[in-house]
Amino acid sequence: MPLIDPNHPLADLLERDQRYPLDAYLFVLEALSFAQESLGMGEQEKSKDVQSGRERKKSEKHVSGQDLCEAARQYAQQQYGYLATKVLSSWGICATADIGEIVFNMIDMGQMRKTSDDRREDFHDVYSFEDAFVRDIVFALPDSP
Repeated sequence: MPLIDPNHPLADLLERDQRYPLDAYLFVLEALSFAQESLGMGEQEKSKDVQSGRERKKSEKHVSGQDLCEAARQYAQQQYGYLATKVLSSWGICATADIGEIVFNMIDMGQMRKTSDDRREDFHDVYSFEDAFVRDIVFALPDSP
C-alpha cells in the first residue's frame, strides 16, 4: 500500500471506513480520469460564476455512475489483463456497487462532486464482474502442424 500523508483527507477516510484500501480509491480516481480523457465520456458541466453571476464552463466533465463502471472495467482490463478481477477483489472491489461506495465516500469528503440526479443505486448491478471481465478474454490455440 502506498504511503499517505496523515494530513491528507483520504487518510481520515481510510481510518473511518476500512472497507477499501488506498489503492481502491486511487484506482477509481484513475478510472474517472480514463473515462474523461481516454474514452471521452462525460458531459461538460455548467455552473454560475459566483462573482459575476454569469454561466461558465468548467474543465471537468460529469461522468454517470454507469459510465464510470464501464470505464473502470476497461481500465482494469487494460492495466491488469486476466488478473483484473483478482486485483480488484484484493482491494475489496467485487461488484459495481463497491465502485459507488468509493465514489460516494469521496463525494462526502469533497474529493469528487455529484449532480442532484446521482445516486448510489446508479452503481448497483451495472454488470457482473464474472461476466464483464471474462467476456473479452479470447484464448487461441496455435494451428497444429
